[in-house]
Amino acid sequence: MNRILLGYLAREIYGATLTVLLAFLGLFAFFDFVNELDNIGKNGYQTWHALAYVVMIVPTRMYELLPVAVLIGSLYALTTLARHSEITVMRASGLSIRRMLGMLCLIGIVPVVFTYVFGEYIAPPAESAAQQWKLTTTNSTISRQLRSGLWIKDGPRVVNVRVLQPDRSMERVRVYNFEEAGVLRSIAEAARGVYVEANEKNKGYWHLTGVTRTDFFNDHAELVLLDEMIWESALTPEVLSVLMVQPERMSVTALLAYIDHLRENQQSANRYEIALWKKLIAPFASLVMMILALPFALTHERSGGASVKVFLGVMLGVAFYLLNGMFSSLGMINSWPPPVAAITPGLLFLAAAAAMLFMVERR
Repeated sequence: MNRILLGYLAREIYGATLTVLLAFLGLFAFFDFVNELDNIGKNGYQTWHALAYVVMIVPTRMYELLPVAVLIGSLYALTTLARHSEITVMRASGLSIRRMLGMLCLIGIVPVVFTYVFGEYIAPPAESAAQQWKLTTTNSTISRQLRSGLWIKDGPRVVNVRVLQPDRSMERVRVYNFEEAGVLRSIAEAARGVYVEANEKNKGYWHLTGVTRTDFFNDHAELVLLDEMIWESALTPEVLSVLMVQPERMSVTALLAYIDHLRENQQSANRYEIALWKKLIAPFASLVMMILALPFALTHERSGGASVKVFLGVMLGVAFYLLNGMFSSLGMINSWPPPVAAITPGLLFLAAAAAMLFMVERR
């Protein structure tokens, strides 16, 4: 009996969630394309370039929209069952709210796993490829929007990259070498830098060409012209790839690598630590949304139709994302512990669901 009922609920919820997700993806794809219209015709950017870009960011949209789709889909499915008196029959047959909640948790395992796989292995590479595609098709560079270029701390060095190409090669690179006491010892300027991957013979390094190096001594300076120079660094193209993808859209692996890099160079990693915790918690947002939908289905169907409850679900989904963004910003501004900034919105919604379930059960 329980297995049949579980399968029936799962089929209804998954079907409604998939329908809502596809509708949202179509809507957001349209908005994304409209947003690209301003760029069409500039620097060789054509309509098919924009369409390809929109298609490439669909996995990211799917990852972001899944919790809201689960909430609305669960609300619609459960409210429809309640309107047809199926929920009433289930409860009259001895199905308690606790057992129904347990079934929803089992059903929610699939969205949790789906969100994790998409967020770690599919959406980040797709997002990176989309941004690289857009930069290439618009003949743009990553750091062109910054007046002085990109600044990176790399151990005892400070590196200024004026241009970072979409293929992650550098142009107009300046490397400042400091001693431990903070004394500037040399400035190396290179026309171009290309990363050479690590192999059995050597570690990974940057191959700089067209180098002009100025060495500073106690009483004089010397100018040295070099055709090429080797710059051994922990700064890899993978680390630089964070410039093309927002922290919230990076994989856990990439976030950990960049956080380690920032910590090694004694730089603040608060924003990326918050993004890391949000990535770890994000899969469970779908489960929280499914639990939140249950109290609405258990209220009497005459107290509001399915359309009203679906609208309420949309509002709750919007509120969840606004709260998520607000706590992330507050966490960075006030230097809150990253777990607190990331977990609090989910806990608030879970507490609200528990309170509503308690009220429904007391009736």
